[in-house]
Amino acid sequence: MRLKYIVCKAIQREAYYCAARSANIVDVVIMPQGLHNEPDKLRSQVQAEVDRIVDIQERPYDAILLGYGLCSNGIADIKAPAIPIVVARGHDCITLLLGSKELYQSYFDSHRGIYWYSTGWIENSLQPGKERYEQTLQSYKEKYGDDNAEYLMQMEQNWFKEYSWATFIDWGLVDSAKYRQYTKECAAYLKWNYDELKGDKSLLQKMVDGQWDNDLFLVVKPGKKISPDVNNRGIIKAVDIPCA
Repeated sequence: MRLKYIVCKAIQREAYYCAARSANIVDVVIMPQGLHNEPDKLRSQVQAEVDRIVDIQERPYDAILLGYGLCSNGIADIKAPAIPIVVARGHDCITLLLGSKELYQSYFDSHRGIYWYSTGWIENSLQPGKERYEQTLQSYKEKYGDDNAEYLMQMEQNWFKEYSWATFIDWGLVDSAKYRQYTKECAAYLKWNYDELKGDKSLLQKMVDGQWDNDLFLVVKPGKKISPDVNNRGIIKAVDIPCA
């Protein structure tokens, strides 16, 4: 098959790794990291890519793959064009990195307050830790002065109290040891517990290989759109697009 794989930049290394191992032809399209913070923006930008159903040489794709979870409902209402959309059943990209929504839920249930670290997240955004604190403080001082900066930092740090674990997901990619150490240093600085989990390639590999088991993936056929279904095991479902 010829597949278009739309992924968040936070998991680009993992996506390229699996795409390179697939017998299918997989064109990886990278989206900006952080769109989950603006779900409407995520939806519109991803939909625009979904609607482009031929490659740069005008060859048609057989399906569109989304390297996203539900992501703050950012993929809700994304509509399938003339070809199917395939998306993993998960709340966010952590499920994709761990390889299982069941493992994600089990770990979540047994650990209170998890902040996830991975190669892609560390490379593409400033994670909680000493470096982020110092850069944010300096930025506030330049904008608002020393006294106001200290006050703003105190307010901002309040959300850290909701977390107690810095958990690194290790796919064994290049520089994993460096990023593991970085996560340990962040945990020590924030006085959080450190933990690590071995990443599992199976879910992303099955996606690009076309092994779209219904328990793992939702296949959205033309005329349907993605809808949240978080109260049920499947997390997402396909519903009819209302007539205009």
